[in-house]
Amino acid sequence: MSFTVAIIGRPNVGKSTLFNRLVGRRLALVDDRPGVTRDRREGEARLGDLRFTAVDTAGLEESAPESLSGRMRAQTETAIAQADAIFFMIDARQGPTPVDRAFADLVRRSGKPTILIANKMEGAAGEEGRLEAYALGLGEPVPVSAEHNEGMANLYDALRAALPEATLPAAEADEGPAETHPIRVAIVGRPNAGKSTLINRLVGEERLLTGPEAGLTRDAIAVDLDWHGRPFRLYDTAGLRRKSRIEEKVEKLSVADALNAVRFAEVVVVLIDAEHPFEEQDQRIADLVEQEGRALVLAASKWDLQEAKPGAIGKLRELAAEKLTQVKDVPLVAVSGLTGEGLDRLMQSVMAAYEVWNKRVPTSPLNRWFERAVSAHPPPAVSGRRLKLNYITQAKTRPPGFVIFCTRADAVPEAYKRYLVNSLREAFDLPGTPIRLTLREKDNPFRGRAKRKH
Repeated sequence: MSFTVAIIGRPNVGKSTLFNRLVGRRLALVDDRPGVTRDRREGEARLGDLRFTAVDTAGLEESAPESLSGRMRAQTETAIAQADAIFFMIDARQGPTPVDRAFADLVRRSGKPTILIANKMEGAAGEEGRLEAYALGLGEPVPVSAEHNEGMANLYDALRAALPEATLPAAEADEGPAETHPIRVAIVGRPNAGKSTLINRLVGEERLLTGPEAGLTRDAIAVDLDWHGRPFRLYDTAGLRRKSRIEEKVEKLSVADALNAVRFAEVVVVLIDAEHPFEEQDQRIADLVEQEGRALVLAASKWDLQEAKPGAIGKLRELAAEKLTQVKDVPLVAVSGLTGEGLDRLMQSVMAAYEVWNKRVPTSPLNRWFERAVSAHPPPAVSGRRLKLNYITQAKTRPPGFVIFCTRADAVPEAYKRYLVNSLREAFDLPGTPIRLTLREKDNPFRGRAKRKH
């Protein structure tokens, strides 16, 4: 089903950069000067497996109807009226401005499904502005950097949530309502870890080429699977090796395709060779999954080749806990694509990881836990002054993200943040999933007021 998305916002917030990113080429002029885009511009856009028409618009400005800016605004209002959904962009580094607030009202009155995009969030930049954007009343701000191609997977999830019926692929539309959409699972690992063999065993046929040679898989190939009535879409990917060993152009493209599959997956299964577990590249892959905020499951492959020893899988889990401290308690399952051993446990772990990744903790229990955690282990004093942590709220899911309001956010030590994340994980049963914790200072009503001189 085709649909149209209008990209709107103030001048110079990055609308044309995002438009070019979605259509895959520089159709729109991009410049640091505001007002470069004047007319509506349409293009065939792609976001993951979604195809739609994107409309780039002129920057919204308060102006008289007969002026050039006023006529440009009228063009944008027409684009809003004709769109099925709206990408409303703000500059996260500046935070929401009075003009943003005025046009947020315009968007709300349109009644169109709207995705609030906090752009220019390279690295940690713009986090405070993104949090302030909740006040626009347009829902959860999606953090992206259109220029650096960051956050596109989050934008994909938001667009599917905003237009559940229009974004259903034809195969899914036949299956029933949107809530039964297939869980997207990327199978990744080092070359020759057994990814294709595992998928063939799951689907019950030789769907993918396999063999002893490393590197047979080059493209990320999607395979649909129905497992006990629950639909999945599995992505077989090229083996990921160290950058220094990637030489051929085709292999570079294959690796890029695999990384893209990770970004657009909901759950990532990292295959570990049980014979040589947790080598440096395995840890790098797990780091990538954590950085992208995907749910993670570990699978020790080729388990049929291992000598049967009591406690072998327990020792492997201990090694995982030691090597992957950033995703504590990640599930690990022993599997064999050749014999089918452990496949039920693997798929159950995938579904459990998906549920945790989507989990929302109620506010009251969350703050009761927070009070107990801070009382049991108060934050250290810095320069003789006690840090005060006021309260916590869950800002997002997929993965779970929490915001703590406090004094002197930049002074809270990393070790204390890790303590809170680990305590959160244990208190609310959040094993293995990445957890995002942001500290934000409460607004000071006296900030910015000039001191009177007597």
